[in-house]
Amino acid sequence: MRTSYSALETFKTCPLKYKYQVIEKRGAPKRIEAIFGTLVHSALKFMFERNPLYPTLDEVINFFTIKFNEKADGVLFNDEKTKEAEEKMYLEEGVRMLKNFYKKNQPWNFNALELETRFSLDIEDEKTKRTHTLAGIIDRIDKNEENETYEIIDYKTSKKMPAESTLEENLQLNLYHLALTRRWPSITSGKVKLSLYFLKHNEKISLTPNQAVIKRAQEMLLSTIREVEDKTEKDDFPPTPGPLCNYCGFRPVCPMWSHEYKVEKNEPDEKMVSSAISEFFELKDSEDKNKDRLGELREIIIGYMDKEKVERVFGADGFITRTNQERVSYDLEKLRPTLEAHGHWQKLLTPDAKKLDEINAELTEEEILAVKEAQIIKKFATLKSTKKKGAVEEE
Repeated sequence: MRTSYSALETFKTCPLKYKYQVIEKRGAPKRIEAIFGTLVHSALKFMFERNPLYPTLDEVINFFTIKFNEKADGVLFNDEKTKEAEEKMYLEEGVRMLKNFYKKNQPWNFNALELETRFSLDIEDEKTKRTHTLAGIIDRIDKNEENETYEIIDYKTSKKMPAESTLEENLQLNLYHLALTRRWPSITSGKVKLSLYFLKHNEKISLTPNQAVIKRAQEMLLSTIREVEDKTEKDDFPPTPGPLCNYCGFRPVCPMWSHEYKVEKNEPDEKMVSSAISEFFELKDSEDKNKDRLGELREIIIGYMDKEKVERVFGADGFITRTNQERVSYDLEKLRPTLEAHGHWQKLLTPDAKKLDEINAELTEEEILAVKEAQIIKKFATLKSTKKKGAVEEE
């Protein structure tokens, strides 16, 4: 398959967003956060370009300001009522970050070999015997002429700056490292430094990886690709709600959020589920919960979710999220002849599913097949209610 780090990161964040964005190639409104990051990257690229001289700080700020004003139209803001204030905040934040960065990183003090370099490389998965093509863009590659070392730098506009030790597990930087050493085979691993520059903090964290780190990162990369292929084959892309939902342009069509965006809410079904949700929260708050009625309301809500194909429903008092789960048990008597033949039945002593799981690593292929055939999978849904506190939802 052909993919990129950004696509794999989208999959890890939310498989359903990956399906919408990468597989189905659905368009979504550009949010201010994404536009802001793109424009800051563009300004930093402009800063390190000699044409024939490096630009001054004022020229960098002017470049960013012009581009920001051009791109601001048509961008999706977090709250249209406070759009002007939010736009001003992002513009000022970008100017602040660029000023601080420029003061600490005058471009003439660095030997930037390449800026926003596109790459494409093939990786073979020995387990599946498949070859995958990974593509991407490296923000900056520097070369230190004194010791003949190279530095891959990726800019980050995020607030959180992780511990330096986590860079060993950073798939993005390790993919960039692989791309660089594939492109220039004469460069040895010890000659490449990987860096993340966090612009909000004006700090850089770095790592010079060894072969063990590189091998482990490549296996993590291939493991993620295998998971994507498996999910694609099964068409199993569950929505994964989290903090990043606030910045996702697919909320209006996502089953976790689409009910909140539904315009027409006067139909009998809508009134029924709205009433059920309100009563659901009332009963949850009550000390003497009416379990029978909660069960009836649960069936109404799940029935509505199935009918409307949504995984979250919204009412005046909050929203309710469904999580589908499975519980596995075994027909142990059906398993007994096969396990006895291989001497494993005795290890169970009192036969139960928990002990069967404990000896799973010792089973033969014949026994593993028998275990799968004896599995009894019960699927069930759980509902999690989240009550609104004023105008703010809290989970």
